[in-house]
Amino acid sequence: MNEQTTSEGGRSRLTLHPIGRVIAGRPRGAKGDRWEEQEAEIEIAPAWAAALDGIEGFSHIWVLWWLDSAGPPTALHVHPERRRELPAVGFFATRSPQRPNPIALTAVRLLERRGNRLRVQGLDAYEGTPILDIKPYLRRGDCIPEAVTAPWLERLWRIHDEERRKEQG
Repeated sequence: MNEQTTSEGGRSRLTLHPIGRVIAGRPRGAKGDRWEEQEAEIEIAPAWAAALDGIEGFSHIWVLWWLDSAGPPTALHVHPERRRELPAVGFFATRSPQRPNPIALTAVRLLERRGNRLRVQGLDAYEGTPILDIKPYLRRGDCIPEAVTAPWLERLWRIHDEERRKEQG
């Protein structure tokens, strides 16, 4: 994706320009790979490298990226991770990659900056994925201690924990 332009009723245009790419990390098509624990490397275009100055002062950053391998939604309701034991919910209540606008957002641990490269942990984007923006994670504004999670998601996390325990033997 070099550029994405959309028009709605001829009234507005939106153009997105990637600022970089994921150059190392999660291989395309990887599933069930515990992306939360994996390291990845993002390369920011040289023209934007100076805009990273000061990012080292943050332990975590937000990465906005383009879901370049995902298609549009095929249904308004989905079973999270296609698990029929979980209730069907609206796709806006999930992290399904099928979105009307394929923009993704992930909070990651910033491990290191080397020039125009960022080494991070916990990025669920694939290698080659276009990066749209980087923002610092703010403890005061981004952390919401009283946030509530849907019961089906708590159940899904318990399923994941049990699957991992079985894998470890």
